[in-house]
Amino acid sequence: MKYKCIIFDCDGVLVDSEKISIGTMVTMANSIGVPLNEENAADLFLGKSLKFCFEYIESLSDKKLPDTFEEEFRKKSFAAFKSDLKPIAGVHELINQLKVLFCVASNGPADKIRLNLTTAKLIDKFEGNIFSAYDINSFKPDPGLYLYAAKTMGFEVQDCVVIEDSAVGVQAALAGGFAVYGFVPHGNQAHLQGLGIPLFDSMEKLIQLLQ
Repeated sequence: MKYKCIIFDCDGVLVDSEKISIGTMVTMANSIGVPLNEENAADLFLGKSLKFCFEYIESLSDKKLPDTFEEEFRKKSFAAFKSDLKPIAGVHELINQLKVLFCVASNGPADKIRLNLTTAKLIDKFEGNIFSAYDINSFKPDPGLYLYAAKTMGFEVQDCVVIEDSAVGVQAALAGGFAVYGFVPHGNQAHLQGLGIPLFDSMEKLIQLLQ
C-alpha cells in the first residue's frame, strides 16, 4: 500500500451514526422552539464539534439552552446508537484486507467512540488505537488531533493517510500536511468539492485508492 498508517474518522466513515446524531439534535432543538430540519442540520453540523452545534442552536433561540441539554442529548443519542447503529457498508471487509496499521481519530468523546465501535462490532480492530479530541482538547478543523494520532502511532505525517467525510475533518488533515481521501457515500460531494482531494463513494473503491 502507499501508506504505512491509515487514520480513520469515526462517525460517517466507520459507523453510520451521523443521521442518528443529527436526528436527535433536530428533535431536541424543535422541542425548545428552534426550527431546524435534518437536511439543513446535516449541512450545518456534519463533522463539527458538539460545542459548535449547541452554540448554533442557542443562537437561534431567544434563551439559553437548558443546563441538561447536553446530558439529555448524550442519553438519547447513546440509546439510539445501541439499538440502531450500523457499520458503514463494506467497512468490515476493508479492515480485514488492510496490511498496515490503522487507528481512529474523532471529535467525539472516547466513550462514544468505543460505544459505536462496539455496537458495529469493530472495537476489537481499534482498541488501543482510539484518539479523541476531548483527550487532548484539540478539535477539528485544528490539525492537532491528527498530528497527535500519527505521532502516537509512531509515524511521520507523510507516511499516513486520513479518511474523512466532513469538510472540517478534511481541513484539519490538510492543515496538518496529511494526504486525505474523502468519503461521499450518497453522492453528497458538494461539501468536499474544491478541497482538492480524491473522493470515493464505497469502501471497495477506497481499497483501490490505497493500493
